[in-house]
Amino acid sequence: MVAAVCTAFWFAHLPTPLLFGGLVGALLFALTSRARLALPRWVFLAAQGVVGATVGAAVDWETLGSLGSAWIAVVVVSALTLVISVGAGQLLRLHHVSAVTASFASIAGGASGMTALAHDLGADDRVVTVIQYLRVLVVLFSMPAVVALVFHAHESSRSGPGGGGTADVLFTVLVVALGVTLGRLARLPSPAILGALVAAVLLRLLPTFDGAFVPSWLQAVGFLGIGVQVGLRFTLDSLKAIGRMLPTAMVSIALTVVGCAALGWALTELTAVSSLDAYLATTPGGLYAVLATASSTGGDVTFVTGVQMLRLLLVLLLAPALARLLRPRD
Repeated sequence: MVAAVCTAFWFAHLPTPLLFGGLVGALLFALTSRARLALPRWVFLAAQGVVGATVGAAVDWETLGSLGSAWIAVVVVSALTLVISVGAGQLLRLHHVSAVTASFASIAGGASGMTALAHDLGADDRVVTVIQYLRVLVVLFSMPAVVALVFHAHESSRSGPGGGGTADVLFTVLVVALGVTLGRLARLPSPAILGALVAAVLLRLLPTFDGAFVPSWLQAVGFLGIGVQVGLRFTLDSLKAIGRMLPTAMVSIALTVVGCAALGWALTELTAVSSLDAYLATTPGGLYAVLATASSTGGDVTFVTGVQMLRLLLVLLLAPALARLLRPRD
């Protein structure tokens, strides 16, 4: 069932088809079968580690450094993006979800990271996954129209990391193993993903792994593991509850998208970047599509990548603190 849904999503060119396909396939199994299954804990930890490694491998200090004098405006805009998205997400609390769940479901950027972190930090990962990827879909479907009609430009298809060689596979295995170990020793919340993120950044400083990345097929395996684990946790009652909050979620997503577009306009006014680059840099999701669009339209890919990367790092690093702040006191 999972394989069939993943295949259909792949040919439909949906974002992260194995994560979303694994979720839907496992969800269908959970709703139609009397058997209650769950992935072994080590599989889920490995999948989280792959997501952390993917994010850590994307960190490029030269790219961040190239922001130059614009970095103050970029940091402020990135922080305001998170404030706007989290604030808009509080509408979901009308449906009696926790503040942590509402925040993680709506926080802009890092959909796969939020999905991987959610359960460990006390959020309902079923709600988080559905709302996060609903926002990604809205962004992906609206972006071509905005780029063509507002900015009079055209974008090419998505692209991502290639298959990778032996060194990249070794890099990924080492990062996941070291990340989980160090994350537990350091008592990090969600040690697999945050530990792997740190391990990936550090290992890439070594000449042997300079430029190493997580191969696309390993990313797919990691996303599949997370999707299946989340999907298996659904019940009919939980699905009905999420369905009731979808209209509210769409309002929250619309507020986030409009708010981020306004911040893109502010970034244009504060820096020397074009309005298209500022829009792409502040788009709340769809990273690969954003980078492909920036590249195909002749935009400043370095600037767009730097802003998106900075926000992604802020999201993942601040998530544990946000969860502690919003979690009810005993």
